[in-house]
Amino acid sequence: MIVEFAVRPGQGESSGFDLGDMVWVGELGEARSAGQSPDQGMMIYASVTQLLDCLHDLLRGRTRSALFTGVDSSFRLTFARSKKGIRTTGPSGPVSILAPDEFAGTVLAAAEELARTHLGSLPSDGVADDYRAALEGFRILVAP
Repeated sequence: MIVEFAVRPGQGESSGFDLGDMVWVGELGEARSAGQSPDQGMMIYASVTQLLDCLHDLLRGRTRSALFTGVDSSFRLTFARSKKGIRTTGPSGPVSILAPDEFAGTVLAAAEELARTHLGSLPSDGVADDYRAALEGFRILVAP
């Protein structure tokens, strides 16, 4: 599966409230927030933070499903755990079924890439701090 988190260009000076998009492409389909009507762009840093937090209980086996909705967006994903793995479903249907460790590693890599390429340009504030904390917690969860 390919997961990408991106900041939309042309928003002026970077802030924790920058709009961005998510792309999820798997063997069963895809889910994209960009190019939808109505617009499904989201506050990308707060949305990724929320995504990482909502996946904790699912990946720890405490719950069988998780629902994610982008911050200030109608973009939604559903994640369900089964014997086959974690099923990701987007607005138009199934995206992928992956083993939990592969799923978690893929999400972590996308969150790390967004942090590497954009987080340093944000002002030091609650949004950036929350992103870093969620990312660190997810790293610990994913670590072997």
